Amino acid sequence: MTDKLSTLNSQLSTSFEMIAKTFQGLEEVLATELTNLGANDVQIGRRMVSFSGDKAMMYKANFCLRTAIRILKPISNFTAKNADEVYEKVKAIKWEDFLDVDKTIAVDAVVFSDEFRHSKFVSYKVKDAIVDYFREKFGKRPSVRLSNPDIALNIHIAHTTCTLSLDSSGESLHRRGYRQEAVEAPLNEVLAAGMILMSGWKGDCDLIDPMCGSGTIPIEAALIARNIAPGVFRKEFAFEKWVDFDQDLFDDIYNDDTKERPFNHKIYGYDNNPAANTIAMHNVKAAGVSKDIVLKVQPFQQFEQPKEKSIMITNPPYGERISSRDLLGLYQMIGERLKHGFTGNTAWILSYREECFDQIGLKPTKKIPLFNGSLECEYRQYDIFQGKHKEFKKEVKERRR
Repeated sequence: MTDKLSTLNSQLSTSFEMIAKTFQGLEEVLATELTNLGANDVQIGRRMVSFSGDKAMMYKANFCLRTAIRILKPISNFTAKNADEVYEKVKAIKWEDFLDVDKTIAVDAVVFSDEFRHSKFVSYKVKDAIVDYFREKFGKRPSVRLSNPDIALNIHIAHTTCTLSLDSSGESLHRRGYRQEAVEAPLNEVLAAGMILMSGWKGDCDLIDPMCGSGTIPIEAALIARNIAPGVFRKEFAFEKWVDFDQDLFDDIYNDDTKERPFNHKIYGYDNNPAANTIAMHNVKAAGVSKDIVLKVQPFQQFEQPKEKSIMITNPPYGERISSRDLLGLYQMIGERLKHGFTGNTAWILSYREECFDQIGLKPTKKIPLFNGSLECEYRQYDIFQGKHKEFKKEVKERRR
């Protein structure tokens, strides 16, 4: 393959390639979201999904996607064997198409390569190339600002293949904007939304999180049920500072509430910690979904059979701040409460210790690998039935006939 620099200019093309980054395990959910949004050429990769679309699609991807962390717009693909080659290729780009000399920049580097050992050194080389380009051509240079820059860039290097992208999101998209306070180690909003979407729940019955902490799962569930875009709470996106930003187009997307829908059920969030309950109340109010969510201080031991058909989605403690004996006892109690207080319904549980799942004592119908931060977890589905498992399977088979 001949080494050739290809620079994509949004001004010249209505449709362009984009990359939506996500957590490992959520790629298929994100691909479905993108397809439903109207994206083209949707292709699943590792911790990312590539797609194509126009400027409106880029704005929508940032505003509407629940399981994306950020949306990148590649502007140059090239091969390079060392940092000096990266410098030369980046300096050859016509940078005035993408940023003004008066704007501030920051460069983030992700490197999977034996040739490039230090990602920070790569980001310095990219920054130097841009600064030198402007200094030589205009006699002035853009400034570097690590936090909240006007233009955020991302360079991804796999072996010798380099992709330089504009980061259209800025701050990670999991930072929705509704979270006023958080408990220690709160569940990431993107992961919470992915868990709900994986369960297939779209607001067609009640939803319960019996260990809801600061309320992330209930809030994300309410947004999904009502089809409210998660970007509505954000103060800004990085693309709003781009030279080709179209304010009218973005206003149309931001103000379009035609896709929102009614929700005729309830979401219940319980926690045994009164401080967590107070925090959850503040966050629910900030998200504007107070009428959909019922919060209550209640330990899981007191969980009783719900009156209406329900789904349970929860993320119990894993053991970082709880003794091993207490932890196993907690999961044993979860299994007991599910068996005696949740019959006829489905529960989804995220955890990462096999011995914890063993204590639940129920046979899962699905096991899905998911990462919660750096922890390699499993997301398991439990159909809670009365009687023996064999009889339940027979009943399901007959229902499908």
